[in-house]
Amino acid sequence: MAKILKIKPTRMELLKLKRRIKLAEKGHKILKEKQDALIMEFFTIYDEALALRRELNQKIAEAFEQLRLAEIDTGIVKLSEIALSVKPNKEIEIKKRNIMGVPVPLIEAEEFKRNPSERGYAFVSSSSKVDVASEKFEEVLELAIRLAEVEETLKRLAKEIEKTKRRVNALEYII
Repeated sequence: MAKILKIKPTRMELLKLKRRIKLAEKGHKILKEKQDALIMEFFTIYDEALALRRELNQKIAEAFEQLRLAEIDTGIVKLSEIALSVKPNKEIEIKKRNIMGVPVPLIEAEEFKRNPSERGYAFVSSSSKVDVASEKFEEVLELAIRLAEVEETLKRLAKEIEKTKRRVNALEYII
């Protein structure tokens, strides 16, 4: 609700008030443009997140199918031994970048796909189906990390859109 200001009815006060109104209108226009740009960016990233989610679900299904085939081929005990002997993946570095003044995560990691010799288990004790399953799960890991980055970006953009919306609405009631 608009606040009633107690001012003296002079020409100087009128000019000051007009400047304040003009400034508030400029601020409103800028915030409205920011809100519109954030919403457009949000929906662009949202479409990317949906596509990544679909692709991830498909890759997970493929990876578990390959794991099932590897388990049939090598046996559960041997597959467990191989899984325990695998070297850990490379490290992930989380940085920040800005989208319209909103800090969002930027996850940087080396490629997760490794040669079978880099995985850490012996070729003689495993089958090619284990290698295929490992490769599929490395693809899943890569996609999951990318999806995490995109979804966190969406959350932060949504928060900023809400904050900007409150400010725009507040200025609309003042003006």
